[in-house]
Amino acid sequence: MIGTNRLTTKVYNEDQSEALSLPQRFADYFTKFTSWMNSLGTVWVFALMFIICADVFSRNVFNAPLRGVSEFVGYTIAGAVFLQLAHALHVGRFTRAEMLIDSLDRNRPIAAAFFHSIFNLFGFFVFILIVNGGVVKFIEAWPDLKFGVEGEFTILVWPLRFIITFGAILVSIKFFILTVQSVNTLLSKIKERTKSKAKTKQPIGMTYIGAMVSVFMVFAWVAQGGFENHEIGAMSLIGMLILIYLGIHIGVALVTLGFIGIWMMMGDTNIALNAVKLASNEFLRNYFFGVVPLFVLMGLLVNESDIGKDTFNVARWGLKSIKGGLGVATVMANAIFAAITGSSIASAAVFTKVATPQMMDHGYSAKFSVGVVAGSSILGMLIPPSLLLIVYGFVAEQSVGFLFIAAIIPGILLAGSMSIAIILMAHFWPSFVGKPTHDDLEDENVLSATWKLLPIIVLIGTVMGGIYGGIFTPVEAGAIGAAGALVIAIMKRRLTWAKLWKVLIETGHTTVAVLFLILAANIYGRMLALSGFPQYMGDAIAGADLGFYGFMLLYVLLLIVLGMFLDSISMMLIVLPLVLPIVTGFGADLIWFGIVTVITVEMGLLTPPLGIAVYVVRSTIDDKRVTLNQIFAGAFPFVVIMLAVTVILIAFPQLSLILL
Repeated sequence: MIGTNRLTTKVYNEDQSEALSLPQRFADYFTKFTSWMNSLGTVWVFALMFIICADVFSRNVFNAPLRGVSEFVGYTIAGAVFLQLAHALHVGRFTRAEMLIDSLDRNRPIAAAFFHSIFNLFGFFVFILIVNGGVVKFIEAWPDLKFGVEGEFTILVWPLRFIITFGAILVSIKFFILTVQSVNTLLSKIKERTKSKAKTKQPIGMTYIGAMVSVFMVFAWVAQGGFENHEIGAMSLIGMLILIYLGIHIGVALVTLGFIGIWMMMGDTNIALNAVKLASNEFLRNYFFGVVPLFVLMGLLVNESDIGKDTFNVARWGLKSIKGGLGVATVMANAIFAAITGSSIASAAVFTKVATPQMMDHGYSAKFSVGVVAGSSILGMLIPPSLLLIVYGFVAEQSVGFLFIAAIIPGILLAGSMSIAIILMAHFWPSFVGKPTHDDLEDENVLSATWKLLPIIVLIGTVMGGIYGGIFTPVEAGAIGAAGALVIAIMKRRLTWAKLWKVLIETGHTTVAVLFLILAANIYGRMLALSGFPQYMGDAIAGADLGFYGFMLLYVLLLIVLGMFLDSISMMLIVLPLVLPIVTGFGADLIWFGIVTVITVEMGLLTPPLGIAVYVVRSTIDDKRVTLNQIFAGAFPFVVIMLAVTVILIAFPQLSLILL
């Protein structure tokens, strides 16, 4: 992203001795202000953890729940998100597909600056729409509209709507700054090229201007074409793929296409504006969205506690007599670590540092060592608590608690399949695995291993046992888990104030990235539902007589292909609004479908060219012997294993539903 370029417009003082850039100073002060707003939202999310824990404690110990906690949490989550949006944009946490735009940045800077300018302008347009809706909703709420239950717990609505509007204004200003910076960069690059090619009569930059004019001409043609609603829905999907490939922020693309699609179908901008207004002001005001920041916070705190290292050491001690034992230990440690973090990226980063050097020092090949780490890291997004399952639950309107429970058996099946495959590879594919030597751990024993695993067992048992036993909701489980992880980190003396603040900031950025995508997908999903395109596709599939398994084959192939270019959450938010009505039409269970979806989506973490888990391993490891191609090659057997497990779960859906 072009976010650090400086504006060049300058004002000189009387003696011309010092140049002061007023736009630059404004941008710097604005960044500091958004950082303060981000800190405020971050601290508030941290405070919500304590409030929810206090409610759980009071309810279960004194049988006296705190009144209005669920309403208060739902009420303030949206405000916390909007307070942090502008800073998340500044640090580059708005999700986008960067393959093309990064290549242009390196090889064609004029084209890159042009596209950055257009995309930032789109972002400015989207948040002006949100600001417009926020102002309208604020006026409706001022001065005495209340939310809650009269006589028990009520909150004035206008402060929240003011925060949402104010946060959207900050983001729109940030997008405007980025637009000006991008245009400045574009003009300077064109000027540089003109000087270097002074003899060339070709009009520099006209290609890109012509491309933009062509886009507007296509839009004008579509707008006046009298297309059927389902045709507009189909064109929006094509437009989505094009825009995302070009590198626009995915949330911005979703809102833009949702707004334009509703406008075209209804022929009324007010209806489209109303859809944006309702989504931005009401959709995130939901208690269950609290599960996102709380589980993210829990995972990051666990990550700072070196629990991954302790888990790996215990696993390698217990499996030291097995051929390929260090590889199996990595899978087992990843599975346990996944049960308390819910993040594949965190798992990949931790075990690249912990497990890879150990395996390579004990004779395992570099390809196998990094492949095991990358391949088993995907367990983080399947074994509950899982961020992808949370996102799926919101989109499909399914119980997050049921999804967590349904993922237990498939998670064990996948981890077990990987372990068995590693043992078989160690025996029958030594050229791939290497020549491992005996792993001697004389300093480990049953007592020390139990002591290392005890905090993990308690944390997992508390979170999953509480959900499974109906003691508390997934949101409360997230708060209890985060508090437990905080206590563990403090007791292990591995958490400083600086590390805690880093964790809180990262929690905010991750939460904002996820929830803004969900908000944008809600707007786009409304448009897609209004178009009737999912139903049209369902009828077409029924007419083609593909059958349910034929549809599932196409669905899995689609996700595998999209996984080569998109991140997991974006892929789900784009595809699910289209396919869920089709799945419902077949009478399939949406809980089971969520498990299959998450496993298939996670293959994209290991497949080129995107392969986020592979890039995390590459960026984390400090060994020149390991190349990116080696990591992709080492991870490929695990993609095959995941595909095999997916086929098993499709053939035997009861494996996902047996615990429900």
